Amino acid sequence: MANYKPSEPLVTGIGVTSSIGQGKAEFISSLLDGRQAFGIMKRPGRQKDTAFIGAEIPKLNIHEDLSKRLIRSASFSGQAALTTLKEAWDEAKLDQVDPSRIGLVIGGSNIQQREMVLACERYASTERLAFIRPTYALSFMDSDLAGLCTEQFGIKGAACTVGGASASGQMAIIQALQTVRSGQVDVCLAVGALMDISYMECQAFRSLGAMGSERYADDPALACRPFDQNRDGFIYGESCGVIVVERADHAIKRSVKPYAAIAGWSVVMDGNRNPDPSYEGEVQVIRQALKHAEMAPAEIEYINPHGTGSLIGDETEIKAIRNCGLGNAWLNATKSIIGHGISAAGAVEVIATLLQMRASCLHPTLNLNNPIDASMNWVLSEKVSANIRHALTLGMGFGGINTALCFRNAV
Repeated sequence: MANYKPSEPLVTGIGVTSSIGQGKAEFISSLLDGRQAFGIMKRPGRQKDTAFIGAEIPKLNIHEDLSKRLIRSASFSGQAALTTLKEAWDEAKLDQVDPSRIGLVIGGSNIQQREMVLACERYASTERLAFIRPTYALSFMDSDLAGLCTEQFGIKGAACTVGGASASGQMAIIQALQTVRSGQVDVCLAVGALMDISYMECQAFRSLGAMGSERYADDPALACRPFDQNRDGFIYGESCGVIVVERADHAIKRSVKPYAAIAGWSVVMDGNRNPDPSYEGEVQVIRQALKHAEMAPAEIEYINPHGTGSLIGDETEIKAIRNCGLGNAWLNATKSIIGHGISAAGAVEVIATLLQMRASCLHPTLNLNNPIDASMNWVLSEKVSANIRHALTLGMGFGGINTALCFRNAV
């Protein structure tokens, strides 16, 4: 801890669940090997005479220490949050912290759409409506995940939910940072919640031009292609990520090994409800985060971009990165391997960044055969060894939300 300032916010624990692995060890191994799990989605409520491509968690392994009562009544998003938080909780040794000094921020809103659609179909008739589970009155609300997690882990400090569409995961981390910095709590967990979408959201995203088409229906592994000339929209992927944030002087008391310091961050709005990306907003959020971190662009060695595979979004993001003087930094796209987790994306991609920094290795970018800007320093089809001390992650969400986080590894 000697290389961190006492008041510096650190990441001291992480948990992750995704289609390519549950737990950080399996997750980083799959990332570095470029193992993907894309296919025609099969979870009930995801298709309605359709063939949407995505990446689904094959099996959610529930930790034996979690309350069977809570798990039984929890939605799929709730179960993922509980089991993913357990990994982060244990790593950060939070059982040694006063529960009244632990906070929680859930990143994501409208995250349980598939289960709501299934409930509507199941209880559509008047005769069936009276038999709907009473717990549905709790589970359809975003606060349900906060309730589940605080009850399971005995969290007594500040807790809330924040929504930022695809920037929700990073918004949760930033809110957790601010909660710790304010002194409300000593430790705060940020959860990028699993957004459990239904066929209705899939169809609406496709009609909007945001989600990829059926061009690669015969070979789904080729469908997700951020920053490639042949991209045609994002491909959904189930995921959930949890990050523990605390000051260095508090972490040292428990002898936990930090991943990195969160050196700077920023949130910038475009002033635009529509989904169009804003070059000006993205440039501003990058510059503000770098200024906050007291880092020059040349110090950033790696960038984990938002990189969804959107036609306009990818072009705008690369232009902003290049024109902020970041053209020499390594770039890869985590979504090319795990898909777009929407509300979870920002948190899971921060986790991917931290694990790559610790491994001194950067994962490949799948399907990046013809980059939209060949001048950038891409990690292409093979992983690359790299000692990363300074990294930048970016997130963008519908409603004109731009987020950025800078990390410093002092190890």
